[in-house]
Amino acid sequence: MTLRNALGGCVAAMLLVPRVLLADPAPDPGQPDLGPNVIVFDPSMPTSQIQATVDAIAAQQVPNQFGSERYALLFKPGTYGSAAEPLIVQVGYYTEVAGLGRSPGDVVIVGHVDVYNQCDASGCIALVNFWRSLSNLTIQVTGLADCRASAKFWSVSQAAPMRRVDVVGGTLSLMDYCTAGPQFASGGFIADSRLGTVINGSQQQFLVRDSVIGSWSNAVWNQVFAGTQGAPAQTFPNPTYTTLETNPISRERPYLYLDASGRYRVFVPDPRTDSSGTTWAAGPTPGRSLSIGEFYIASPSDSPRDINRQLSRGNGCAIPSICERTVSVAEACAASAAHWGNANAALPPPARAWT
Repeated sequence: MTLRNALGGCVAAMLLVPRVLLADPAPDPGQPDLGPNVIVFDPSMPTSQIQATVDAIAAQQVPNQFGSERYALLFKPGTYGSAAEPLIVQVGYYTEVAGLGRSPGDVVIVGHVDVYNQCDASGCIALVNFWRSLSNLTIQVTGLADCRASAKFWSVSQAAPMRRVDVVGGTLSLMDYCTAGPQFASGGFIADSRLGTVINGSQQQFLVRDSVIGSWSNAVWNQVFAGTQGAPAQTFPNPTYTTLETNPISRERPYLYLDASGRYRVFVPDPRTDSSGTTWAAGPTPGRSLSIGEFYIASPSDSPRDINRQLSRGNGCAIPSICERTVSVAEACAASAAHWGNANAALPPPARAWT
């Protein structure tokens, strides 16, 4: 049986918009059907079972740059892996790895959650390691052997954010130095995270905001820090560090979590001004919690008209660029409602030329 058959086929990730006056509410809005490609792990599961699942998804998704498959790997609050049996997750294309806790410390992975270079006859690079994400958990770095044991690797190039992550017990390397050259990487984004030693290496540019770091190795073309404690001093253009002591204004991305009764909710962080460091340093992130029953859960079988109707009722759209490029899927957009989506949900443009 293939992974695709075992998990129910190719199903795009969920896109949620607030539910208003729907005729048929879900029987239990706290336990929604998120689709077969949203995989939810429980700390009671054997590590070997979780490892087999994430390995199978990685085998499919690591080389799957132009595929249509999407996966979200969600971890309920608890600890996964151990020093004796670490959990090793390799994150491929169109894959989200996220904790379902209220705070990053609620979900702990003992092991690695990594992205490595891709290699072919021309060499090994990370220049096309796009479209994946990591959020809302703690990683206690341990396991693997030889060079791979030296750091937690997040060797990406854009469209691969790291949010609300606490890396403890090891170095974070944004460059995969364990393969053959040239080992190039081209930019990324980190927010609301706490990191120790960070090896920037070959990363040409990076943006880090509202975070805490122990150290940062080098500048390459352009490194930008806003409200990041421990960031290099402002020295642009030589070396090319642009550093703002505080971040003028920001709001973190809404995220899915489980409340104390095990029901799904969406948390919407408050906006911050002149901020520095993480939102969770002094306790849970300030903001408001919404029942997932207040959201319409879109699926790939929904027509553009159905989705547009719900977007209109909810006074918003999930991704602003939809309005710019996919008129048939999002004709009515405003900015007043909260939205949440996962696993790099894809909304392709209509089959016509754009000028």
